[in-house]
Amino acid sequence: MTESKTVPGACPLDCPDGCSWLLTIENGAAVDMRGNPDHPYTQGALCVKVNQFLEHTRAPDRLLYPLRRVGAKGEGKFERITWDEALTEMAQRLTGIVDRYGGEAIWPYQGTGTLGFLQGLQGRAGSRLWNVLGASEHDMTICSIAGLAGLEYTLGTSRGLDPEGLRDSRLILLWGTNTLSSGHHLWKPIQQARRAGAQVVAIDPVRTRTAQQADEHVAPLPGTDAALALGLLHVVVTMGAEDRAYLERHTVGWEQFRERVMEFTPARVARLTGLDEAVIVSLGERLATTRPTAIRVAQGIQRHAGGGTAVRTLACIPGVTGDWALPGGGLHYTTDGYFGGNREALYRDDLRPGPVRSLSMTRLAEGLLEAADPPVKALVVYGANPVASSPDQNRIRRGLEREDLFTVVMDHFQTDTADYADLVLPATMQPEHMDLHDGYGHLYLTWNEPAVPPPGECLSTTETFRRLARHMGLTEPSLYDSDEELARQLLDSEHPSLEGITLEHLRKNGWARLAYPASFAPYKDGFPTPSGKLEFLSERAAAEGLDPLAGFTPAREVSDPELAGRYPLVLLSGASHFFLNTVFGNKPKLRRRAGDPYVVLHPLDAAARGITAGDPVRVFNARGSFTAAARVDDTVRPGVASSPKGHWPKLHDGFGVNATTEERDADMGGGAVFHDNRVEVEPIDRPSRDED
Repeated sequence: MTESKTVPGACPLDCPDGCSWLLTIENGAAVDMRGNPDHPYTQGALCVKVNQFLEHTRAPDRLLYPLRRVGAKGEGKFERITWDEALTEMAQRLTGIVDRYGGEAIWPYQGTGTLGFLQGLQGRAGSRLWNVLGASEHDMTICSIAGLAGLEYTLGTSRGLDPEGLRDSRLILLWGTNTLSSGHHLWKPIQQARRAGAQVVAIDPVRTRTAQQADEHVAPLPGTDAALALGLLHVVVTMGAEDRAYLERHTVGWEQFRERVMEFTPARVARLTGLDEAVIVSLGERLATTRPTAIRVAQGIQRHAGGGTAVRTLACIPGVTGDWALPGGGLHYTTDGYFGGNREALYRDDLRPGPVRSLSMTRLAEGLLEAADPPVKALVVYGANPVASSPDQNRIRRGLEREDLFTVVMDHFQTDTADYADLVLPATMQPEHMDLHDGYGHLYLTWNEPAVPPPGECLSTTETFRRLARHMGLTEPSLYDSDEELARQLLDSEHPSLEGITLEHLRKNGWARLAYPASFAPYKDGFPTPSGKLEFLSERAAAEGLDPLAGFTPAREVSDPELAGRYPLVLLSGASHFFLNTVFGNKPKLRRRAGDPYVVLHPLDAAARGITAGDPVRVFNARGSFTAAARVDDTVRPGVASSPKGHWPKLHDGFGVNATTEERDADMGGGAVFHDNRVEVEPIDRPSRDED
């Protein structure tokens, strides 16, 4: 007799869609995974990556047992050991480091491999343990922080319009987002809006899959988005189309901001952005006359020296047009702030012995190589593969080679980063543990019920930290809370978003919409700023040494004429259609579909360098280089090169776009500057210019 059951689950990956899935279990084994047809946002569909997730859990190269290094760091040679041996060694090493250097010598380096509130980043998994030890605080700067900080100055929050509300929009600006590759479920409300007459404009330096499907593609120079926003508003104001009633009631600093807008004439913006003036005027006129207008902004446009300012300024557009007052109007960057769970109950920052230092995720090489007090002596990496994903890859490798650095990696596979570890610990994957998720691109909670036993000796993140605490002899009771207890503590909140939502309902149904109306305008009547209004002029920004007015801050390398003479191309490293960050970068089927690493050049740039399609080329600057095959087409504008992220360097002769990127902060939040990166490209058979 076949015993069959259906178990609800949630996609854990770093994607706004936060999908709900259903697992079919027969005789204790998972035999099928499909998108949940009852979930209003997932609607039965998963992406090309996650459709093969079950196969990925059974991959032959999956880590199943604890490992100890036996070769040189970076060599990737390990021997199998028991969990007791691994945890005893880890406990002894960490205890010794705390005793000699203090807890801050430990860096818990967590990434976006899973976004779960129990096992992953959203709940800062492991934070209770690190707080008890007084470890350094891990500052999560790699993804969206500059844009989040910019939105705080304008809106007082990062929350924007409900993405499902795009079905009510009549002009949709997809600004720096490749929706069809990085969150394709949003395309459904976009298509609903189109059928009702909406126009879709993609604003992106690259003609992505999404741009190809849009009604219009506008391709500004990288890092000039804020200038374009101000130019569009110049057209709106010149036409007298600003919503004066909304401006008077719900904004601060309009007159000063208006003066700044009027400095950005279409002619000036055309020079800054590389766009035709007529394109700017035409789009500005549509923005002036089309209500409601929705703007979807993704992380790409804030990964440069003026990234926080860019998102801050884009959020001003609906304040000028009055779209913040309209369902289907406004701006969407993230919905994460809508969930009012009791995150503090998970983090337990009250357990810290006192203030601790913060270490920036995107300054890993700096933290490992440069003098600090105390020095970083232990690095515990989980949900992250920084050798492939973080800036300044070559210096990170040098930092990880330190013999006095005790490194532990918890992962599903032996990544490039795991090759440098002293201990590698096998982690469970999503069908094998309990977790709770909120998508940052919708308003639903999604439950993940454990459906199958873990293979080999894999342990969940929470269980690994519970066992480590026991081996260290720690007595704080909350370190031993079960996963179910953690979930209940998170949901124990009086926030109105959780009205009527219980753990029992989530476990039975698999999901629940947060308690918000089906259609609403979040800022019809005010904003959670100090003034209660949208702040074109922010006193908080001024107090923190920033321009009090929203505006335009150029990307540093992109706008540097001297650097442009040496490295004429701006390199963009957007998301791959087949990998999610570096997740799936080792999956054979998806690797074949993605193809070998490549760099796209405009025909004019390729011809000037004697490069033809398929040629092996070297992409380089003073920080490093990588090799790839050339693709030559006009999906990129002249002066721009594009090479998708996600490949594992160890599988491609050391390939890595981040060999060329710099450890440097954006203007706000300490965000990364992946797209503020100038390079040169040359045929590989030509005598190479030395990196200097």
